[in-house]
Amino acid sequence: MNYIAILRGINVGGKRKIPMADLRQNLEKIGFKNVKTYIQSGNIIFNENVKNISKMETQLEKFILDTYGFEVPVIIRSAEQVEKAISDNPYFSKESDLDRLHLSFLKQAPDAENIDKAKNANYEPDSFEVKGKNAFVYCTGKYSDSKLTNNFFENKLKVAATTRNWKTVLKLQELLQKDAV
Repeated sequence: MNYIAILRGINVGGKRKIPMADLRQNLEKIGFKNVKTYIQSGNIIFNENVKNISKMETQLEKFILDTYGFEVPVIIRSAEQVEKAISDNPYFSKESDLDRLHLSFLKQAPDAENIDKAKNANYEPDSFEVKGKNAFVYCTGKYSDSKLTNNFFENKLKVAATTRNWKTVLKLQELLQKDAV
């Protein structure tokens, strides 16, 4: 089955650098199969029989720490979970301006109480909706100007998060389907 490991905060602003070609080779050396990466922000597609996603996330975090010398949160989703996230997005339609849409992948589903607290925060003019382990974000302007960042979700929802723009999410879906084994 195909999975994607989504890394948070690498290769941004010259910090926490991990060359993707190097990462691919290192993951193949430790037994990952059909490893591919997409862009430098840390999207790793691989084929594996994962029985426990949480355990695999922890193993990858430890591997990155041991290999590259810094901590990187890792969130893993199956191809089916990415498909479901795309179909669950309340802001996505054929007419959507894809530049306005983002998906914050959450490490686990947040408590309802924390979702309510986040909904009561001032994040205007943007909006979001949490469904399971996904926070769907609609930005009226640039994402870089939005209050709905990884830090917002981590602080309000009390879970680790990493965000991708919607065009990247759709490309990851395509790669997961294309590389299905």
